[in-house]
Amino acid sequence: MSVFSAPSFDDHEQIVFCNNPKTGLRAIIAVHNTALGPAVGGCRMWDYASDEEALNDVLRLSRGMSYKNAMADLGLGGGKSVIIGNSKTDKTPELMRSFGRFLNTIGGKYLSAEDVGISVEDIEEAGKETKFVAGLNKGKAASGDPSPFTAHGVFYGIKASVKHKLGLDSLDGLKIAVQGLGHVGAALCEELHNQGAKLFVTDIHDKSIQNVVEKTGATVVSTNEITGLEVDVFAPCALGAVINDQTILNFKTTIISGAANNQLEEDRHGEELTKRGILYAPDYVINAGGIINVANEVHGRAVSVADGMKKVENVYNVLSDIYKVADSVGRPTSIIADEIARAKIDSARKKQNEGIKAA
Repeated sequence: MSVFSAPSFDDHEQIVFCNNPKTGLRAIIAVHNTALGPAVGGCRMWDYASDEEALNDVLRLSRGMSYKNAMADLGLGGGKSVIIGNSKTDKTPELMRSFGRFLNTIGGKYLSAEDVGISVEDIEEAGKETKFVAGLNKGKAASGDPSPFTAHGVFYGIKASVKHKLGLDSLDGLKIAVQGLGHVGAALCEELHNQGAKLFVTDIHDKSIQNVVEKTGATVVSTNEITGLEVDVFAPCALGAVINDQTILNFKTTIISGAANNQLEEDRHGEELTKRGILYAPDYVINAGGIINVANEVHGRAVSVADGMKKVENVYNVLSDIYKVADSVGRPTSIIADEIARAKIDSARKKQNEGIKAA
């Protein structure tokens, strides 16, 4: 498996392959950039079809974390980790503790938290072996499950998108399709429902669908139908690459604003959305709520849930600024966000290098 020539390799600083036959752990940790601070990003457990698929995912996700943390001005770099396996059948306390021991080998350059397939309890299990974890329920400045904060940020991101594209301050009566009803998607649906939105939802798990329908009265559609619905907003909250050559032809929405990471299968798809008049909320900007709250824990700042939620609402302003710049220069929102994030990272790297020379 080639690493440096991998399609998603982007001058990553460090990639660690973790293997422990005794516990069954097979994982990859990718540190993309630490110019702004230690790399922080969640751990995902997924039954990848191949090692190459896992590598590509962790490379893309870690770059996204660099951009996400930079755009939110968190004083953190970007990294991510993936554990290869079925989270429902392969995950054990021993496996998570083994993962924690591997985190120690990086010496604090990367801190892990929750992501798809990994719970707060799993990270706390890893924390029995390492201090390089965050998003915990207990401990100094513990921030807990980041999912509600992510959902709240996406909710405000949708409000910003609706205001910019449709000129509306209210979501009442708007049709919104939510793809993926995990912790984030379900919490988002409740917030949208409380604001009067008409919801259309889908998920691969019947229990998740039932939970949301009982609380919101949402209309259920198949996983194949969700991207082609005539709605005001499409909110992807499952896995990435949902915006691709096939789905772009099916979209009948004016706004795409959701929680999923790496929504664009390729960068060029952001340009295609612009050509089609679809407003796209760059994923690592709109879904930053969780890491914004986790950053408080990493920096040792204890904040209340209410104060944490209030800080997350700034996603509205960050997105609004990106939309204004994109409109003024006639370029895709995805490219504008990338350029702003890279400029922040490059500036920090320049100062870092100047400090080394001065020493």
